[in-house]
Amino acid sequence: MEKRKIVRIDSEKCNGCGACVSPCAEGAIELVDGKARVKNEALCDGAGFCIGICPTGALTIEERLASPFDMALVEREKASSAGDASAITCLRCGTRDNGRALFPVRFEGKSLWVCARCIPALIHG
Repeated sequence: MEKRKIVRIDSEKCNGCGACVSPCAEGAIELVDGKARVKNEALCDGAGFCIGICPTGALTIEERLASPFDMALVEREKASSAGDASAITCLRCGTRDNGRALFPVRFEGKSLWVCARCIPALIHG
């Protein structure tokens, strides 16, 4: 265990919409019995890309003792869910995160992802 930043999900505030699942590039969040939860602390890098997408404010970042972040576990999770329909994609071209780097953006009031190839067009119009 180590002290680090990790996502906390308030189950009382969570409405189970699942909007936080796909922004989590590491696959740390899942829906269980209609509520979001961190499936494994070692998958959460504490970056917080899931925070702004939650419509009820159920997600926060807290600093506490948690299992160390495990990138190897993240890679195994990604490989096991390669066909998952909730995988993140570029908002412009649809490229998945396994084909090109994707960056989180706010666009038209939504938290979305854009790939390295499409970001210049998004910035410059």
